[in-house]
Amino acid sequence: MSRTPAAALALATGVEFLHLAPAAVRLRPLRRTVARRTAGYGTTPGHLALTFDDGPDPRSTPYVLDALDELGARATFFLLGAMLERAPGLGRELVLRGHEVAVHGWHHRPQWYPAPARDLRELRRASEAVTDLCGTRPRWYRPPYGVLTAGPALAARRLGLRSVLWTAWGRDWTAEATGDSVYATARPGLTAGATLLLHDSDCASAPGSWRATLAALPLIAAHCRAHALTLGPLRDHAVPPLASAAR
Repeated sequence: MSRTPAAALALATGVEFLHLAPAAVRLRPLRRTVARRTAGYGTTPGHLALTFDDGPDPRSTPYVLDALDELGARATFFLLGAMLERAPGLGRELVLRGHEVAVHGWHHRPQWYPAPARDLRELRRASEAVTDLCGTRPRWYRPPYGVLTAGPALAARRLGLRSVLWTAWGRDWTAEATGDSVYATARPGLTAGATLLLHDSDCASAPGSWRATLAALPLIAAHCRAHALTLGPLRDHAVPPLASAAR
């Protein structure tokens, strides 16, 4: 049955709306509310989930790992498949040092337009790379830029991955970021059950911005000690698993 131009436009608009609807979590008034359900707001008493995006990066991730060792903290690292492919040994080292690895996609780009086959293909490729190169099956998926559109969200669910955003960040990706500014920005959100977003690579950020992240880690850890909070990975965050997921 043929459609009028107006009907075709309405259909295309509806498909695009459904695709983009999950991305509403980027709106500030919705972020914390939605994060409790979608981003894995934890219920482990006194636990704060520490997460890093965009690695593994041989130029910066080793410094972050050493800092976390000194602080006695473990974290969840959301890995880009393209970065992991170039540094597989670093991916294995993350696991050997006791950290959790998760999926951030293959490339760091938002998925604004509907492309279900591409979304599933790229996310499966990234998930398999994490499994094969790190030696452990990932549980979590975080979309680049926090843009959780319908295609990647459905692909993640099909692959048995839970989509996770965050409840606090340090704006550590900017050229102006310093250790003090990252901590000051993150501090209001450093509470029990929170999920903190940081970056261990500048591959999608201002060059050298990871140094601000590195400088902020001792400040964040000191804050957590002072408030009886434990920094740890999402696996210790007591987030309910997916009710059902096809592998």
